[in-house]
Amino acid sequence: MIGLFLKERRAWILFFLFLQVWLNVLFFIDNGLSNVSILYVNIMNFLLFFLFMIWRYARETKQLKAICEQPINEELLSPFQRKYIAHFQKQYRELEEAFHQMKIEMLEQQDEMLAWVHEMKSPMTAMKLIVEQVEPYALREKIEKEWVRLYLLLDQKLHETRLSTIEKDNRLEKVCLETVVHQQIKDFRSWCMEKGIGVETKNLKQTVTTDAKWLGFIIRQIFSNAVKYSHENSEIHIFTTRDQEGHLLLHIQDFGVGIRAEDMPRIFQRSYTGTIGRETAAATGMGLYLAKEAAEKLGLAIHAESQVGAGTTFTIRFPIENRYIQSYGM
Repeated sequence: MIGLFLKERRAWILFFLFLQVWLNVLFFIDNGLSNVSILYVNIMNFLLFFLFMIWRYARETKQLKAICEQPINEELLSPFQRKYIAHFQKQYRELEEAFHQMKIEMLEQQDEMLAWVHEMKSPMTAMKLIVEQVEPYALREKIEKEWVRLYLLLDQKLHETRLSTIEKDNRLEKVCLETVVHQQIKDFRSWCMEKGIGVETKNLKQTVTTDAKWLGFIIRQIFSNAVKYSHENSEIHIFTTRDQEGHLLLHIQDFGVGIRAEDMPRIFQRSYTGTIGRETAAATGMGLYLAKEAAEKLGLAIHAESQVGAGTTFTIRFPIENRYIQSYGM
């Protein structure tokens, strides 16, 4: 605080030093002042200036504390300070109004996006029923694959819009991992069959306390990447383990192209598609970002391990149930 005060009063100090130098020069060149003690004058001037600075520091710090601790009392302010405060208050009101207007526009856009996504669900459902009747079967598989991709994009947009209000949209309950995982495998069945990908599940009869819908969304984003970047006629393994602290870990392992080391620190960043994503033009850069954001809001943790050419393993770590329930006041 003292350093900041002295820095702001630098002009005062320099002006005082200049006067002192000028005064000493006068004493040196004016013979009429030869009987006056220059040392005495310098000491008195420095002492008075020092006392004046102490008084100003005490007065201004008192004003600052009064402003910080309670509503501004304009009687304590100088005319210039009142002018500053009035200007700052005007700017604050203008910024507050602009922020409020931006918030209203953002909420309106969010509502419009949600309405659009919900409107798209009806034709998507109708398309699904029509696709199931398409013959021959090989053509149906190809159409279903494209339908799944379109469904994923709509699903991402829907959950991206709801992510900011996830606290109002989630419901904690006992969820069986096997039920959630098998539902995602079922949704991607046509895509997996087209690529000849087999899915092996193990030790999924575990129960966790979380939101089933959002957990399904997180698994869906990771599993879709696993299918997308797996080689044809390969496998995807989904299984659970526990770490040394007792956390339940859900692993989704593929044996596909893998992720390059330079891409690993950025795979959860918004809109980052990575080297493979740019080469294939198949990535939006949103899936893993949304999965990570949703996981953190649910108290989950996601990390990845990968080796180019050998595949990638994503791990979802669930919190220890008792601590998780206590943190949510259940």
